[in-house]
Amino acid sequence: MRIRRTRPALAAGLVAASLALAACSNGGSADPTSSAPAGDDDAAAQTEVEVFTWWASGSEKLGLDALVAVFDEQHPNVEFVNGAVAGGAGSAAKDLLQSRLQANDPPDTFQAHAGAELTDYINAGQVEDVADLYVEFGLRDAFPADLVDRLTVDGKIYSIPSNIHRANVVWANPTVISESGLDPEASYASLDEWFEALDKVQDAGFTALSVATTWTQVHLLETILLAELGPEAYNGLWDGSTDWASAEVTAALEAFEKAMSYTNTDRDGLDWPDATQQVMDGQAAFNVMGDWAVAAFEEAGKAEGTDYIYFPVPGTHGVFDFLADSFTLPVGAPHPDGAKAWLETVGSLEGQVAFNKAKGSIPARTDADPTEFSPYQQTAITSFAEDTIVSSLAHGAATPIAWLNAISDATSKFTTGGGDLATFQAELVAAAAG
Repeated sequence: MRIRRTRPALAAGLVAASLALAACSNGGSADPTSSAPAGDDDAAAQTEVEVFTWWASGSEKLGLDALVAVFDEQHPNVEFVNGAVAGGAGSAAKDLLQSRLQANDPPDTFQAHAGAELTDYINAGQVEDVADLYVEFGLRDAFPADLVDRLTVDGKIYSIPSNIHRANVVWANPTVISESGLDPEASYASLDEWFEALDKVQDAGFTALSVATTWTQVHLLETILLAELGPEAYNGLWDGSTDWASAEVTAALEAFEKAMSYTNTDRDGLDWPDATQQVMDGQAAFNVMGDWAVAAFEEAGKAEGTDYIYFPVPGTHGVFDFLADSFTLPVGAPHPDGAKAWLETVGSLEGQVAFNKAKGSIPARTDADPTEFSPYQQTAITSFAEDTIVSSLAHGAATPIAWLNAISDATSKFTTGGGDLATFQAELVAAAAG
C-alpha cells in the first residue's frame, strides 16, 4: 500500500515557506512534455504529484477521494500528494496559491474555475497551454464543442475540466414550506412571486432564505441579476454591453436587497454547508446554492421529495448558470509527468463518473451514461444540453479574479450595513471599469 501524503495546509506557514523558497529558487519553466525532472536531479521525483485544491471537507472531499481512487488504478506508480486548503469557494486557497506562484513554488497542478478566472494566471505566464493533451487524451471528441470554445483563449487551452456545476438552484425543505401555509409543489415564475412565499415563511417564524459568508451572498446576487435581467443582459454585464449604472441593474439590486432581508442574521460567520444545514434541520425554508449541495443532502441521508426539493431560481427557468472545476499545468511544475498523469485521470470517463457521482455535479464528457447518476444529476445533464448557458460570477467563469474580488468587497460592505444601494451600485460600476 502506498503512503498517502498531505502537504501541510496552514496558510501562514505555507506563505512563509513559499517566500523562503523564492530566495533560493532558480525559477524557470518546465516543459510539460518532457520526462526529465524540473529542478530535481532525482528521477524518482517524477513518481509523485502535488494536487492543490480547496476540496478539504464534506462532499467536495468525497469527490476528491473518488477521483484519487481512479488515479491510483490508472497510475499506480505515481504518488498523490494532497495539497488541499480549506475555505469555501476557494478564497483562502486562491490567496495562498498566488503567494506560491509568485515565490516560484508552484504545485504540480492546481484547481481553478474554468473560464475568466484563469485570465490572471494566463496573463502572468503562470500556466502552460495543454491543448496538445486534449488531442492526446481524445478530449476534443469527449467534451461538447461549445465547452471547448469557452475554454479556448487565442487558440490555446489552459485547463482540463473535471465537471460541470449549475449555480442557479434553490434547495428547500418541504416540511417548513407546508408549516408556513404554502404548497411545497408550487412553482414561482418570478422573484416577486417567490418573495410573497418568503414573506409567509418569515411570518411563520422560520428563516425564509439561508445564506452564509460573503461568497454565498455574491452567489445569490448573481442569480438575482440573472433572474431580473435575463440571460442576454446578464451576459452583457461581463462583455460591456449592459451598463452597470442602468435602471435595470438598479432594479435587480433592489431585488437583491429585498432577498437579503429574508436571510439569517448569523450569516457572516457561516460557510455554505452551514446554510444548507439550516434547510436540512428545518430552521430555514430555502437556500440558493450550486448543485454541490445535493451531495450534502445525500450524505446526510436526506430523501429527495420528502426531506428536500429543488428548482431553478425563480426567473431563471430555461437557463443553466454554468461553472466548472478544472486543473492546470503550472509553469515550472516540479513533477510535470505526475501532473500529466493527474490531468489524464481528470479528463477520463472513469475519473469523471467517479468524481461527479460523489460531488453532485455532472461530467464534462458527453459519453457518460446518465442512468449512473442521481435523479437530480439526470435533470442537470438534460438542462445543460438544452438550456441557455451563462457563466457564473461567484465561481470564476464570468470574470477575472480581481473583478470578482471588487464585487465581493462591495457586496460585503453593502450587506453588513456599510453603504446604501446607490453606493453599492456605484462601487459595482467602478469594479466593472477596473
